[in-house]
Amino acid sequence: MADDDVTTPDTPAAPRPAASPHHHGDAPKEAPAGGPAGSPVVPPADAATAPAPTGANRPDDYPAEWEADVVLRDGSVAHVRPIVPADAEGIRAFHAQQSAESIYLRFFAPIKEISERDMHRFTHVDYDTRAAIVATIRDVVIGIARYDCLSDPSIAEVAFNISDHYQGRGVGSVLLEHLAAVAQERGVRRFVADVLPQNRRMMNVFIDAGYEVSHHFDDGVIAVEFTIEPTEKSKAVQLAREHRAEAQSMTRVLSPRSLAVVGASRRPDAVGSLALDCILDGGFSGAVHLVNSETDSVRGLHAYSKVSDIEGGVDMAVVCVPAERVLDVVDDCATAGVTTLLVISSGFAESGRPEGAERQAELLRRARDYGMRVLGPNAFGLVNNDPAVRLAATIARHVPEPGSLGLFTQSGGIGVGLLASVARRRLGVSVFASAGNRIDVSGNDLLQYFIDDDDTRTVGMFIESVGNPRKFSRIARQLSMSKPVVAVTTGTIGAVPPGHRTRASLVGAAAFDSLLDQAGIIGTSSIHELVDIAELLEHQPLPAGPRIAVIGTSRGLNSIVVDTAERAGLTVTHGPVSLATGCDATTVAAATEAAFADAEVDSVIVCVTPPMGSSDEEVAAAIAHIAWLYGKPCLTTFLGLRDVTDVMHRAGRPRSNGGRYIVPVYKTPLDGIAALAAITRYAQWRQSDHGEIITPDGINEGAARRLVDRVLAEAPEGRPLTPEEATTLLATYGLKVWPMVPVSDAEEAVDAAQRFGGPVVVRTMLPAIRTLPGSVRGALTDDASVVAAFDTLSEQLAHADDPMLVVQEMAPVGLATLIRSVEDPLFGPVVSFGIAGASSDLLHDVSHRIPPLTDVDARGLLSDIASAPVLTGYRGAPAVDNDALVDILARVATLADDVPEIAHLELNPVNAHPAGADILGAAIVVAPADTRTDPGRRALT
Repeated sequence: MADDDVTTPDTPAAPRPAASPHHHGDAPKEAPAGGPAGSPVVPPADAATAPAPTGANRPDDYPAEWEADVVLRDGSVAHVRPIVPADAEGIRAFHAQQSAESIYLRFFAPIKEISERDMHRFTHVDYDTRAAIVATIRDVVIGIARYDCLSDPSIAEVAFNISDHYQGRGVGSVLLEHLAAVAQERGVRRFVADVLPQNRRMMNVFIDAGYEVSHHFDDGVIAVEFTIEPTEKSKAVQLAREHRAEAQSMTRVLSPRSLAVVGASRRPDAVGSLALDCILDGGFSGAVHLVNSETDSVRGLHAYSKVSDIEGGVDMAVVCVPAERVLDVVDDCATAGVTTLLVISSGFAESGRPEGAERQAELLRRARDYGMRVLGPNAFGLVNNDPAVRLAATIARHVPEPGSLGLFTQSGGIGVGLLASVARRRLGVSVFASAGNRIDVSGNDLLQYFIDDDDTRTVGMFIESVGNPRKFSRIARQLSMSKPVVAVTTGTIGAVPPGHRTRASLVGAAAFDSLLDQAGIIGTSSIHELVDIAELLEHQPLPAGPRIAVIGTSRGLNSIVVDTAERAGLTVTHGPVSLATGCDATTVAAATEAAFADAEVDSVIVCVTPPMGSSDEEVAAAIAHIAWLYGKPCLTTFLGLRDVTDVMHRAGRPRSNGGRYIVPVYKTPLDGIAALAAITRYAQWRQSDHGEIITPDGINEGAARRLVDRVLAEAPEGRPLTPEEATTLLATYGLKVWPMVPVSDAEEAVDAAQRFGGPVVVRTMLPAIRTLPGSVRGALTDDASVVAAFDTLSEQLAHADDPMLVVQEMAPVGLATLIRSVEDPLFGPVVSFGIAGASSDLLHDVSHRIPPLTDVDARGLLSDIASAPVLTGYRGAPAVDNDALVDILARVATLADDVPEIAHLELNPVNAHPAGADILGAAIVVAPADTRTDPGRRALT
């Protein structure tokens, strides 16, 4: 339904009651009307378009930040944006396409046409007390949602109308989600609506969204009312819907029923030929078409001049034409109903040329307008080894064998190296995707797919940049709870690699490393480490704990293994067992079995060196057969001996679904230990309590927003808050700052001390030295001591134009800590903790977390720093009140998460002591906030 508060289009609008009048709606039906789920739906041919507003068609107050591309339930892509007056013709066409039933459910009357007066009211809104959004595909309106505030501006009546052609595809739930989000931003707290009794599906839309809905019968209709503030249930529903839609979208991408190679060439070394060879050699299960605009035959196969000439349609286009021709191909593919573009062509933003960047931006714009998903450009290809698909649309020289390792990379060069390394280790792959410049399909999309993919057991990623790290974190955490994720990160994280659509970070790689830890991702620094870990994960069970047995034929090597293992966090509880030089396979097998049988052992490491009394192959087989009998991981090293990989593969325990569990053979024991330590930490993370999101009490978000809005109204570019403003803002979130009084002479210092009425300190607030020894004079109880302290510090700081001296009540003896929050362009709010002074300023001994924080996250901020022992009692000092620090961290994180205009917040020092933690200094800068990469409602980034 569009919107209306009248019963017929030509009658005057009925006056609104002052209490809580409601509105009616047309619910998405349970089954799609336009074909089976997953099939592409093209808007009706006679539908009028409603293009995205530009120029004169765009009102001055148009809220562009409301625009979003979204994935619908069937995996297709729609565009959500604010309504504009120019949408009138598109809405008329939309209304004309609706069934009589849908119109009646929407308007309570059989309205054939919308009057000019009502159309004007529908399309002219203020985007504040009256707002509306539309969902479009290929510029055709497929859904409309609106709200109108009542006399109480915190209550709004809502209305929805979904195209009959798009029923059952989740359009209504997406519009409700987005409308509720923008309404909240405008201060609306509750939605109301009227629903006809026969339109129970509309009520289910509200209830299924996770809201607490109340309803009652009122004059023949159901009056519905619900609070739109997100609840744990509504958040869970939103994330579950996002997951299902994006996983379904990736299923469409990975499982095309037909494809066209655009740019198939007669030259065998051309990119199009390489892609075609891989597709044909891989035995793709669907139809393969060739497209070449210059010939009707390529290598004896029929070639079409363009994709739209292919009868029966095409799901995927593998684009291998020169960059300057790609946009024309995109337009033609849209005509043909293509849903996925795999753009292997290069020459876009990665070229560093302005025309390349412009071409890339236009590629994304057109693809989104047409409802297509794009992998690339500059992609290396896509592989899906599902026997029902057998897709190998890549330019790789060696396509990986089928298996259970899912892989994602960005640049093609990395993809080449990763696939080659995987092949050398004989690791089979379920899915491989190289996203190239990653303008659309990203690692987040693949992670959503891997969550439900039964063919994928382990996930490996090489991440050069991340466009939406907060979303990455929550999806990866969900995946990591059931499947290990191993990620190589580079120094480019937080920067903007050539061609990538991402934002530069202020905090960089350190925050991303913390994000990986929060999500349970196994972080590595090289492809070699990734494959080492993946091999162990693919073939061995997760260890129950860190206890290991070490068996070897060299005492010296055993010592190195033990030392390395213990430094990696493993505990040697069995051995090291040093076998005699020249021992045979029976001896090795007996020692190995004794280690496996030891209840105090979680994993077994066997290191064999020459000479041996049995053949290398016999020793390897003996170890493999012993490992069959126990559910514990085992890894080996055969230094100076023949390659026994083949033997291990033949002797491995058979899998129920084919293949074998292999005991890995590492080139050096150090590689194996690093891999074992990594998966041990992961297993411990998976078994550990991940905590609950902390929701501090005593929060007044409204007061905080009003203060920040007032400051930004006075200073639109932003500014530092005054001490009084900072104190007031922090108080809205239950954070008390100890008052301090700036003083410029001894007389002012004495006056300030007398006002405090107790022991005071005189200290400097100069940033460079305020936490250093000698920057504070304390235990001042009379005027003379205050004057002496002021004079001494003034003399010591005579080099400074302003010594920035203050008088403050004396705090208990404690430890000066630092708590900081930064609104990062890429990560959003990042909360940091450290010990104030040199350890954090010079040694960068600082921990980071990204809100929202669980109680485990908050305590992790304390325990992750190298200086953590000073918090729990060091060299006889009493432990500080860690609970008090956790409370402050939780309140800062909540404030930073709620108010993105807080560009920088620093509490320094926070004096931690056995009886609590006191905020002795605070500095806050506010500034206009960019839209966060993960804005809290479903959107492609």
